[in-house]
Amino acid sequence: MVVFEHIRKRYGELDALLDINLEVKAGELAFITGHSGAGKSTLLRLLMGMEKATHGNLSVQGLNLGSLSARQLPHYRRSLGVVFQDHRLLDDRSVMDNVALPLEIKGFSHVDIKRRAQAALDKVGLLDKAQRFPQALSGGEQQRVGIARAVAHRPSLLLADEPTGNLDPALSRNIMSLFAQFGAIGVTCIIATHDIELVRASRLRRIALERGQLVQDLEAAREHTP
Repeated sequence: MVVFEHIRKRYGELDALLDINLEVKAGELAFITGHSGAGKSTLLRLLMGMEKATHGNLSVQGLNLGSLSARQLPHYRRSLGVVFQDHRLLDDRSVMDNVALPLEIKGFSHVDIKRRAQAALDKVGLLDKAQRFPQALSGGEQQRVGIARAVAHRPSLLLADEPTGNLDPALSRNIMSLFAQFGAIGVTCIIATHDIELVRASRLRRIALERGQLVQDLEAAREHTP
């Protein structure tokens, strides 16, 4: 699904990523951990097509991202689901309209937009708040709206950058359980987070970066084996 082959990303004299070799299979959920500046966000930006690698090959479903033209990038990005820490919801649109916006951009019919948006909100437990505005929701609810928006078009790859950074432990566990559910139905999820304890508790794959290098890749079963 996602393959990093000798990926290096350099900003001037600074190496943000150094010789990253990594594969995430279809339907797998993987956490990317590491200190601030370890390279987590850079790795996600490469996957989002916001940056191109300085060296190496990065492919998603067999598509070489380094070979994409400026005209091809928007089409690729519309195939992704992206969840941000700060939600990035539009305050002047209802919850339903926020979730529907990417579907409108992709050109779905009005009937499909309504059906998919409602299904996504139902999945995150917020269908009853579809007509409210973001300001009327709690932080955890706003984050769930962001997740619904990211998955409404049923992406094959879901990316999340610190999705629980501003949430308390109970809400964080709730959000992580949602990602696990998406993985169970075949969505590949890559989540960047600094919350090591939450990742350990999830018993899922953990990939650790340090100063731009991949220093650890642990399967949960191995990590929790007595």
